[in-house]
Amino acid sequence: MAESKSASTKDATKKPKAMPKKQLQHFEKRLLEERKRVLKELGHHSDTLGPNGEASDGDSSAYSFHMADQGTDAMEREKAFLFASKEGRFLWHLDQALRRLYKAPEMFGKCHQCGDEIAFERLDALPNARYCIACKQREEDSKKA
Repeated sequence: MAESKSASTKDATKKPKAMPKKQLQHFEKRLLEERKRVLKELGHHSDTLGPNGEASDGDSSAYSFHMADQGTDAMEREKAFLFASKEGRFLWHLDQALRRLYKAPEMFGKCHQCGDEIAFERLDALPNARYCIACKQREEDSKKA
């Protein structure tokens, strides 16, 4: 009897229990919705700059005539670039989460650090989460120090 108990423990460590198919579908839908939203935002930032870096108002001149306008234009371009790069990084994280979901669904929702399950509420709020709350907190605390 002790042997069968240790054998079942070995089996449990070899193959982690996957989350239910319905939850996986829920997270797939959330990830795809977020991806669609981010792509739309990136398109908006692209429209702000125009295809050749032109202003969206159709003015083909890259320079304003007044110094104050030049400063405002430069600030707006920098802001658009900052938001676009931030959204681009978020898109990359969403794509990585989708890859994890499709390649190894039994591992999706498991913490990359400790292997524990990530809480449903955390994944629902941040479907691309890779760490449980405790491990993420430790990671952030180590960055502060």
